[in-house]
Amino acid sequence: MLHFDNDYLVGAHPRVLEALCEDNGREHTGYGLDDVCEHAVQRIRMECGTPDAEVRFLVGGTQTNRTVIDSTLRPFEGVVSAESGHISVHEAGAIESSGHKVLTLPHHEGRIDADDLRSYLDAFEQDENHDHMVRPGMVYVSHPTEFGTLYSSTELHAISAVCHDHGIPLYLDGARLGYGLAAEGTDVTLKTIAECCDVFYIGGTKVGALFGEAVVVTRPHRRDGFGIDGFFTQIKLNGALLAKGWLLGLQFNTLFTDGLYVDIARNGVEQAMRIRRGFTEKGYRRLYDSPTNQQFLILDDATLSRLRKDVSFSFWEKYDDDHTIVRFATSWATRPQDVDALLELI
Repeated sequence: MLHFDNDYLVGAHPRVLEALCEDNGREHTGYGLDDVCEHAVQRIRMECGTPDAEVRFLVGGTQTNRTVIDSTLRPFEGVVSAESGHISVHEAGAIESSGHKVLTLPHHEGRIDADDLRSYLDAFEQDENHDHMVRPGMVYVSHPTEFGTLYSSTELHAISAVCHDHGIPLYLDGARLGYGLAAEGTDVTLKTIAECCDVFYIGGTKVGALFGEAVVVTRPHRRDGFGIDGFFTQIKLNGALLAKGWLLGLQFNTLFTDGLYVDIARNGVEQAMRIRRGFTEKGYRRLYDSPTNQQFLILDDATLSRLRKDVSFSFWEKYDDDHTIVRFATSWATRPQDVDALLELI
């Protein structure tokens, strides 16, 4: 069976495992308050061009989204997201369960548009009943998006400007950030993201780590005094503080040594592009033009049933009565020979 279900099918990059094994007998202070984590923090600050940023390590993506959003919002505030956003569709109500509504905007191939956002926020402020409504308190984007598409630097700066004008923070979900940074033709770098976002996270779970996400808080306080303050305590409050925090620091220290993070992500992008070309040459349609490791294809149901005998991939949604949208996901660990075998089957 060939597996293209997701981008966390295997454990961790060998260099990450080596670092964990080499350090295994050493003793460390708990909760990420150790020299290993501090070294990783300094590396990430340098890569992002943010010497004063607060960097904290959490374990998983949904945990991180819930913790950051809950820590940032006041009780009567919600978070603005594309209607296709991960927090809106695929996190089982994690955000809503913390008491915050997800306020959705139409998506444009997974992205939100700065003009749509400005119109939404302006309309809220101009509504004479807005004091009776859930207040939009922050904006959520992901890069890559839920459909594997990317924002441009211009788009991120435009969204950031809208957020700044309205005094609310911009938060970027970077669960698959490595694949976005490694995509051909992108003009978005870690420094671009740090310039635009008040808080974002660098995904490790899906990009070479055994587990782990690195949250970067570039601007801890919002204009009105609210925002992420006392973030360490907020992480603890949300049950997200790992006692053996150095295990996270070790992994990110390794991933951010000698450019490993983006280097290994390139394999996922390269193999995804091979899948995209192969299916396109055979006449299959794509849902969107994703330049990253997620490829969304429209298969007739007969082909879907035939492929499922030998290949594991994700159902996304029905396209029409006779066609289904499916996702093929690659990763840093995807083997070229597995892509060869997949292309043989089509």
